[in-house]
Amino acid sequence: MKTTFSAITPDRFTHEAFFNADDAIKRLLEIYEVHTQFLRDAFARVAKNDVPDTGHYRATYPEIRLTTNTHAQIDSRLSFGHVPGPGTYSTTISRPDLFVHYLKTQIELLLANHHVAIEVGPSETAIPIHFAWPNGMHVEGALPETWSRPLRDVFDVPDLAITDDAIVNGTMHFGPEDIVPLAPFTGPRIDYSLHRLAHYTATQPEHFQNFVLFTNYQFYIDEFVTWAKQQMASGTTDYEAFVEIGNQITPSGSTVPTQGFAPPRQPQMPAYHLKRHDRNGITLVNIGVGPSNAKTITDHVAVLRPHAWLMLGHCAGLRNTQRLGDYVLAHGYVREDHVLDADLPTWVPIPALAEIQVALEDAVADITGLKNYELKRIMRTGTVASIDNRNWELRDHREPVERLSQSRAIGLDMESATIAANGFRFRVPYGTLLCVSDKPLHGELKLPGMASDFYNEQVSQHLKIGIKAMEALREMPVERLHSRKLRSFAETAFQ
Repeated sequence: MKTTFSAITPDRFTHEAFFNADDAIKRLLEIYEVHTQFLRDAFARVAKNDVPDTGHYRATYPEIRLTTNTHAQIDSRLSFGHVPGPGTYSTTISRPDLFVHYLKTQIELLLANHHVAIEVGPSETAIPIHFAWPNGMHVEGALPETWSRPLRDVFDVPDLAITDDAIVNGTMHFGPEDIVPLAPFTGPRIDYSLHRLAHYTATQPEHFQNFVLFTNYQFYIDEFVTWAKQQMASGTTDYEAFVEIGNQITPSGSTVPTQGFAPPRQPQMPAYHLKRHDRNGITLVNIGVGPSNAKTITDHVAVLRPHAWLMLGHCAGLRNTQRLGDYVLAHGYVREDHVLDADLPTWVPIPALAEIQVALEDAVADITGLKNYELKRIMRTGTVASIDNRNWELRDHREPVERLSQSRAIGLDMESATIAANGFRFRVPYGTLLCVSDKPLHGELKLPGMASDFYNEQVSQHLKIGIKAMEALREMPVERLHSRKLRSFAETAFQ
């Protein structure tokens, strides 16, 4: 330990050059562990009233840095894994243990495409004391009752000025001599979301898988839990464990959790994880109702860099030819959810992604047994409108119905456009398959008896379709799944 200026810091690491991804990741892990342990030890002393008269405890995130003097000749099919031109690029890293697979892929591509070393060392960005514990810590609650000093006098605390989405929103600008971001999220931004995920879902972020399903009904959760436990009991699948809220872990070959405890109350957006060793399992999150929840959860899941996320939910069918239980495969969105207007202007089109669309259509065909033209009997592809007013039916219908007709909308819900738009914003492949649960324009309202029959008959099939689509996407090369459609003019090298 040494004191620099007024900061008390861990012994300083130097920046080292690496031509091997595994070695670079090993150094990231070492720096992160030493620096966070330093903060945890310092806090333990402070909690016992062992407070320095002067000085401020500070440890920093590790960083990855790349400098190149040339334009690389790269495979133009790749949407990531390369920088746009000469310059210095860097990113701070948090929880490298959680991102080993991801970091290995990104670093190996950079080494292969640019033939220059990756530098790893400590950054100048401080780790807030709240983020020194991977699974969270009520820092203020652990201080002695006699504590009277501002915590920020002794430790660094979260700073919202460097915890924003300027990189992914494309609103950060650089001069010719500036260091340019290498990744879409900084260490502090990742930490913020990892802790939020644990809070909202009652599961730790290390359980989240690369293929994420979102739903807005508990019926889907119940069906998923039943199916996942059958997978575990069989002991014959590629899935190694099933995680429920409270981090209750049921390993393959077992019928009951062997770790974790059921929480005393339901979290706001409970998550369930069917895990594989390569993180390419399936996570299902019940996001509840409304675009605000949809934005909140995808803001945080995005830092985990999943390979795809899909919305499985219900919608109002807007066409007289639709029947309850029919499927709606969204290929476009009318965005009247408003929660993303400041981050992603509504004039930005949200395109359908061919890989996702094909996987969903093939899954519907496979599960229902209907092919080609016959598939049109139960599924319609078209525009989905998402609104922020659940009781839109109570308004004068003339104006909203006219707009819905002009947009060619075939379904109306509250979450799908938000899920898709945030997928577009965060460069996460996205898609939507909805099920018609009512037809308010045609006198078929969602009433209790009707809804119960509908749920009992349709939820199981709909969920199987979503799982089938995810398993098909899992077989696709990552480089192909992460479409170039989602990349802007100046992109980070990391996907």
